[in-house]
Amino acid sequence: MTVNEDLSFRQDELPEDVSLVIVDDDKAFLQRLARAMEGRGFNVRTGHSVSEGIDLIRQSSPAFAVVDMRLDDGNGLDVIAELARLRPDARAIVLTGYGNIATAVTAVKLGAVDYLAKPADADEVTDALLAPANTQAPPPENPMSADRVRWEHIQRVYELCNRNVSETARRLNMHRRTLQRILAKRAPK
Repeated sequence: MTVNEDLSFRQDELPEDVSLVIVDDDKAFLQRLARAMEGRGFNVRTGHSVSEGIDLIRQSSPAFAVVDMRLDDGNGLDVIAELARLRPDARAIVLTGYGNIATAVTAVKLGAVDYLAKPADADEVTDALLAPANTQAPPPENPMSADRVRWEHIQRVYELCNRNVSETARRLNMHRRTLQRILAKRAPK
């Protein structure tokens, strides 16, 4: 995972409150990202788990948060939800190596302003945190293929059916064994 530590970021672009909580269970990545964000003028506090992230937010609700989706003790979306409850104006983004559309939609509904796939560098994180409200992200350089969109849809329905293969197959009007073969394969690019 890369973290761009270029410290040429313009300090005059930062808002008044630059408190930032970063929660990630990858300790090396967390240290590099924290150092890079401090170099960009943020006041950083870090946590390694859902419980640590929630404790940090309850101690002092930050203006910004960067939270990994999958943590050792649960789902990072719980941290996002707690931040949104305690400080609705906070800007939070979700980082994940296991991205899919269903979790991205859930993250945004819970209050995240963006959803970045790992490896994300500090410039991408900073841009996402400081992006003006109600602005659209630029179109992707490499949009998902039709096969990937189909796979994402199947994954979403599968998750909504509580990972019940038979129910998912019924709702997708698909043979159960065909669905099992699709679910056993890796996501298409």
